[in-house]
Amino acid sequence: MPERHWLDVPYAEKNEAKALGARWDPREKRWYAPREGMSALTRWEALPEVPELLPGEDRGFGTGLFVDLVPSSCWFTNVRSCVTAGDWERLRRMIVRRAGAACEICGAREDRSIPRRLEAHERWSYDETEAVQALRRLICLCDACHTATHFGLARVRGLAETALDHLCAVNGWSRDDAEEHIEGMFELWHRRSTREWRLDLSMLTDAGITVVPPPDAGQRPGIARQRLDESDRPG
Repeated sequence: MPERHWLDVPYAEKNEAKALGARWDPREKRWYAPREGMSALTRWEALPEVPELLPGEDRGFGTGLFVDLVPSSCWFTNVRSCVTAGDWERLRRMIVRRAGAACEICGAREDRSIPRRLEAHERWSYDETEAVQALRRLICLCDACHTATHFGLARVRGLAETALDHLCAVNGWSRDDAEEHIEGMFELWHRRSTREWRLDLSMLTDAGITVVPPPDAGQRPGIARQRLDESDRPG
């Protein structure tokens, strides 16, 4: 097979890249330029691969399936909101590759016929003394584990029962066990949401990834409500 001229094409831009001549490699799950020198595709030219272990990353941090609620004062501090679309694609590809293209919690593999997708999720630590929200780990999750992890969003989307069933199935919990866990995590969420947190993304910046500041803490809940309202509108 001839050498591929790989591209980093964000999902939202795939149709545009395809129209300009980009091709999809189903085995590598990646876009490429079919020949060298295609100037229309230059903006998606692949950057060096992200290292599989990011500086300071703890891949044992936050193991297992649990409800992981980001405080409302920290909304839009997620990695995807703080890096370019191209860098997010590089990170997502690395996360899936190093996980062996399987969910790091339940072991499920991507299957578009179901459909089942693999997604990237952040694990954060919260230093109560210094009020620092620090990125500690990036993890590959199937969409079912990801939905259960973001249980608050699952409720908003009408998926709470499905998420609850998945928590029970993966952890071997009874329904009472799961509901007790969820209640405790929401209590923690309410307490943390009363504070403002300083964001620490040094795990990314030390790997050469440029980050942009998130919205001011006071603006984040309003932005979240606006986006949810827009997502519920028809058309």
